[in-house]
Amino acid sequence: MIELVRDSLDHCVKCTICETFCPFSQVTPLFPGPKYVGPQAERYRGAGVSPDASVDYCSGCGICTQVCPQDVKIAEINSQARAQLWEERGIPLRNQLIARPSVLGRLGTPVAPLANWALKNKALRLLAHRLLGIHRRAPMPRLAGRSFQRWARQHRSPISRRRVVYFHGCGVNYYEPAVGEMVVGVLEHNGYNVQVPPQDCCGLPLQSNGNFEAARAYVRRLVANLAPYAREGVPIVVNSTSCGLMLKREAHEILGVEDDDLRAVSEATYDLCEFLLLMHERGELRTDFRPLPQTVPYHAPCQQRGHGIGKPALDLLALIPDLRVIELDADCCGIAGTYGLKKEKYEISMAVGERLFRDVWESGANLAACDSETCRWQIEHGAGVHAVHPVELLFRGYGLDAPAAAGVSAR
Repeated sequence: MIELVRDSLDHCVKCTICETFCPFSQVTPLFPGPKYVGPQAERYRGAGVSPDASVDYCSGCGICTQVCPQDVKIAEINSQARAQLWEERGIPLRNQLIARPSVLGRLGTPVAPLANWALKNKALRLLAHRLLGIHRRAPMPRLAGRSFQRWARQHRSPISRRRVVYFHGCGVNYYEPAVGEMVVGVLEHNGYNVQVPPQDCCGLPLQSNGNFEAARAYVRRLVANLAPYAREGVPIVVNSTSCGLMLKREAHEILGVEDDDLRAVSEATYDLCEFLLLMHERGELRTDFRPLPQTVPYHAPCQQRGHGIGKPALDLLALIPDLRVIELDADCCGIAGTYGLKKEKYEISMAVGERLFRDVWESGANLAACDSETCRWQIEHGAGVHAVHPVELLFRGYGLDAPAAAGVSAR
């Protein structure tokens, strides 16, 4: 698969459409554009020339690949080149740390109040800025102090012949367990028995930071846990659009992982909103929504668009009476996972997201919706407006946030 990605560069006709759509090359000269660092430079890398350091300023948002009329895997080529760069130069300590969210979550959860205080302390953030290179103003999520896995082990999902496996990802497990509880609540409301097997990180942050070897180990461990369900024909739903894309496509195309477990899991994996919309199209989704008189701007994150499924959240939210959803057309929020946390990239990240922040703020809403957890944290940071996963609006629309409903409270 890696060879197929690289071979796609020969289809590049230098039309520069990718350059036009790239949100990062438009705000910084440090990134000369996806065509230059992708298919153009790759021809020289094949001759053994070291990758140009500018490739590290590619965010991996994937917009270039999505808009390419010749189906050149531009973002994937860039990701592999970045891995080659850091293999030759050595991956910095900072990149090693922030690329392991499950390790940080396990360490931080028992001391969550202290960890959250440290993340807000200006002196400590300045120290991390200078010593580690993590920007002092970058948006950092708050540890919940409890894991979703712990809740799931105690929760008993109703018995049903309709089964679904939930891959929750690190964001839900350590930072937003309430989102996971709402996912389970919505699926159970629609007649599913929800199973939550033991699981760890999908390896995407490691891939994004150039550590392919460690990323492959993570993804193989994960799919080994999920594959038995996939082979039984049980669908796997993911509420994190980036983690879902990793299982569906990126582990194949970028990391080159080729085994039976990954193939089985990839074919069985659905984005949560994709899965719910397919249910609705089959006439299986419950539509007993109560009115939600509210205006909510919605941002479809880059990785969600990479699934090639449209914007299913918009169709689902349209089912809720009195809910007015504003579809935003800004391309990117700028955070790109761990990209915007880095000292040298924070200002670039904020410049990319400026239009989105302005659109959210000018909507006058006190709530925004977005499928990606890191994008939600970036929206809250840049626009000052609380951002939620679309499932929270579905959860509230079903009336599941009432005290008597499932014992699950919305945030």
